[in-house]
Amino acid sequence: MTISTQEARAVLAADGLASHAGWLRVYHADTLTREYYGYSDEYLMLGTGIPAHSYADEPLQSVTQGQALCRSADGQCWESVSDFRGHTAYHTQTRQPQTIKVLGELSAGLTLLPPTSECDRWDGEKWATDAIVYQASLLQAARLERDARRQMAHDRIQELTYAQELAIATSQETQALKDWKTYLVQLSRINLTHAPSINWPVSPTC
Repeated sequence: MTISTQEARAVLAADGLASHAGWLRVYHADTLTREYYGYSDEYLMLGTGIPAHSYADEPLQSVTQGQALCRSADGQCWESVSDFRGHTAYHTQTRQPQTIKVLGELSAGLTLLPPTSECDRWDGEKWATDAIVYQASLLQAARLERDARRQMAHDRIQELTYAQELAIATSQETQALKDWKTYLVQLSRINLTHAPSINWPVSPTC
């Protein structure tokens, strides 16, 4: 409801109790987060106080984006606090993401800046790529790629070798065996330290 000018208005004494009965607009804060969530008009009997977690002073009309309006911890005033709820923050040691669910500044060890790779390290202000870790990751990726190609070549060579040993290999299979062996030798000559700029040999098609 809205208090009209004709209705009696409550007056609060210094002890927070009504010295005159009447209506009073009060402003409510969440019991856990202290966040402002609305107001109501309450009728106060003589000698009674306002509802718990409610306050007689009107809060600020608006807050800036990224802020929330809350009651101060001591309950004395309204204040703006940082509101990152729903945002993703990243742990500066592990790079692991987590969704912010509480009001206030970010906890120590968290940042809203996302890392760009598994090789990023937090330097105190921003993410920076660790050159040694980055190069090691490229080397490992190249090694896995080479090993996968080698395995494919070995498997195909084994099949074609069986055909040759059994004297049932076609001319196409005989050529394919040579091509796959050549391909395997080419793989053995790859310098993995050139990753990621490695010119991989083209595998045979048969």
